[in-house]
Amino acid sequence: MRAGPERSLKRVDSYGAGGFRVAGESFKGSIVVWADGARSWPVASMAGLTIETLAALLDVKPPLEILLIGCGRTMAVIAPDLRQALRGRGIAVDTMDTGAACRTYNVLVAEERRVAAALIAVD
Repeated sequence: MRAGPERSLKRVDSYGAGGFRVAGESFKGSIVVWADGARSWPVASMAGLTIETLAALLDVKPPLEILLIGCGRTMAVIAPDLRQALRGRGIAVDTMDTGAACRTYNVLVAEERRVAAALIAVD
């Protein structure tokens, strides 16, 4: 996943106040972000985290190796069946609070890892 002169990696510039700023673009509410894209995500709490709500990230090319889940203000665990479903697709999952997930995502995407983050907005 090499970044050429024509490619600009999507990094999280800021978060809070119920939204995010990614590569200069503002988003209200939760988002999913990966090296080449970012979009709104209709999940407001960990209760809404399912394989279906993560579907937009499962078709990213090249395929993801790491998925970071920003759980909101505090870290939480994901359901074992969801973790297993993602592992079955070759995706390692790590959960942490949203701030830590933003920072970790930025480091990993700069290292050109195949990473995405599903980030629940915080106020």
